[in-house]
Amino acid sequence: MTVAPSALHIRSDFDSGNIQVLDASNPMHVRLAIKPDTQSAHFQWFHFHVEGLQVGQTHRFELSNASQSSYNKAWDGYQAVASYDQENWFRVPTQFDGSALTFSLKAEQPQVWFAYFEPYSRARHDDLIKNAVQWSGCEVLAVGKSAEGRDIPLLRKGNGASRKHKLWIIAQQHPGEHMAEWFMQGILERLEQGSDPQLRKLLDYADLYLIPNMNPDGAFHGHLRTNANGQDLNRAWQNTDPETSPEVFFALEQMHKYGVDLFLDIHGDEEIPYVFTAGCEGNPGYSERLATLEERFRSHLSQQTRDFQTTHGYPRDAAGQANMTLACNSVGQRFDCLSLTLEMPFKDHNDAPDAVTGWSGKRSMQLGKDVLSTLSSMVRELR
Repeated sequence: MTVAPSALHIRSDFDSGNIQVLDASNPMHVRLAIKPDTQSAHFQWFHFHVEGLQVGQTHRFELSNASQSSYNKAWDGYQAVASYDQENWFRVPTQFDGSALTFSLKAEQPQVWFAYFEPYSRARHDDLIKNAVQWSGCEVLAVGKSAEGRDIPLLRKGNGASRKHKLWIIAQQHPGEHMAEWFMQGILERLEQGSDPQLRKLLDYADLYLIPNMNPDGAFHGHLRTNANGQDLNRAWQNTDPETSPEVFFALEQMHKYGVDLFLDIHGDEEIPYVFTAGCEGNPGYSERLATLEERFRSHLSQQTRDFQTTHGYPRDAAGQANMTLACNSVGQRFDCLSLTLEMPFKDHNDAPDAVTGWSGKRSMQLGKDVLSTLSSMVRELR
């Protein structure tokens, strides 16, 4: 006797969840779609939970609108991530046929979570802030509010002495780029190590100003690119509107209050399977001093870790042609400081691939720790 497969229960009504069920009548091949960001046409991020899997059977999930996503070329070479416990994430076989993205799983348990990348939950964020104060020696210097009223903590590691350089690192302006907050967790974990000689040198000469999540509304709602108002925060730094992008308004307000001697904006890139940085070479105020600092940063970090490279990345801007709405360019110009966007992949790092996890939260954390070594090596050269 043939037993008909049982129906699957698919849901995304949770923190960073995003999926629409189109047809689940065949539990071995389910048709789905990614929902766009609120008040925006952007979409790419997905995250959903499946119950009712048949252990030992292969289930397939098709994202039928993948070819219409914001970065449809990014699906080539991409593999979705899955987890049975929301702690250990692994890549699953994935194909893109030019129209739909399909990934499959031979079930080992009756339930599973799938996502575009290893998610960083709001609950984990809250624990991160608590631990930063308790174990990393940070203070919550100020708290901004998102468009929907969620807290945006600004952490400071250091005593605020006027002689010290002000080093700013912000993350997850684009809410679907969850690797950015994993990176910040790595930074905060390393700050727990009081006996670290590189950290002691860094903190002798600089204070760290950290915003681990710039876009909590977008992250909670499962957005790829925008806040709750449909605003891309990384296109809001030139003429900041406190109503449309209060998150950026808060960050700039605090930067003007305390000053900036270095700025890192942490992101993830959908298409490029490498870690890289983009600088301010197109800014009207770009100088030989800043070019030298950029080279110093890149050279040291590429020696510090094989996960950073300088061959692949974005095309360089022509002189005077920078997009000044971007955080990196705007902050670099306003404060005449070393200012970089650091990008991590959603896929894998082709120079150092990992067949099980691809690029992951763990590797993002380690990169954050390695960046602190680079900052320590050059902290006295920033001004």
